[in-house]
Amino acid sequence: MSTGNSENTAKNWAYLGILALVWGSSFILIKRGLVIFSPGEVGAYRVVAAATFLLPLSLPRVRHLNATQIQNLILVGLVGSFIPAFLFAKAQTQLSSSLTSVLNALTPLFVVLVGWIFFGSRITRQNLIGLGIAFLGVIFLVMAKEGVGFGAFSDINAYAFFVILACTCYGFNLNLIKFRFVELKPIEITAISLLMVLPVALIYLMMGTQFSYKLANIDGAWKAFGYITLLGIMGTSLALILFNMLVKTASPVFASSVTYLIPIVAIIWGVWDGEVLLWGHYLGFAAVIFGVWVGNRKK
Repeated sequence: MSTGNSENTAKNWAYLGILALVWGSSFILIKRGLVIFSPGEVGAYRVVAAATFLLPLSLPRVRHLNATQIQNLILVGLVGSFIPAFLFAKAQTQLSSSLTSVLNALTPLFVVLVGWIFFGSRITRQNLIGLGIAFLGVIFLVMAKEGVGFGAFSDINAYAFFVILACTCYGFNLNLIKFRFVELKPIEITAISLLMVLPVALIYLMMGTQFSYKLANIDGAWKAFGYITLLGIMGTSLALILFNMLVKTASPVFASSVTYLIPIVAIIWGVWDGEVLLWGHYLGFAAVIFGVWVGNRKK
């Protein structure tokens, strides 16, 4: 029995480490894609790559769905994948990958907040304290600028709000999955919801952007294309499948601890790539992570 438990523990830690590495690397991949492509092109192709990779899972299952399930899956596809893909790409035109990853760690608190406001979930004093601490950290992060310390309120980097809006979308997404889906598996929800938004992403990419032109005519475009493909397949499709496997074999609390590891990986990538971090950033990082921990820890 103990041998089996040890094997499961080792497997869970391996899943956690791989997941943190994959999701933590997503931000540097977005940054690499933005060297050539616009935020809209990065966001749309990320969805296309992820949805295409999961077609063998989604196509056989979609014909068994009823109209209500399809409507809900379209909504999940929009708020869980499509809209955040555009928002993160837009944010990283003016934010470092390190800063974006830390702001993304607010997602668990937005799950609680959105559930309380729109779905009637219970919110505790502990949740509110955690939100307060985390948002104090956000203030430090968006006001710390190179050469001006914390700056003034007029110096707030408004692009941080694109990430906060993406976290809000994730909050809606996870509550929709919790309250509107009981008969579908998480992997099925992920695959089919991506299929629902695939046509919109393809039409936008082919008709509303210069994506094809850049691939054919701009040096370095295929390299950037490869980075976004990796982002879609690894950072969206495989990572979600791996996360679902982790939730099955470990506790939800253990699985959610990936939230704290993702920024560490992303910051390492960012510093390696030459991003400058001020002491105000580190203070903000600490406050956000501590706030998320306080707001989600189990008594």
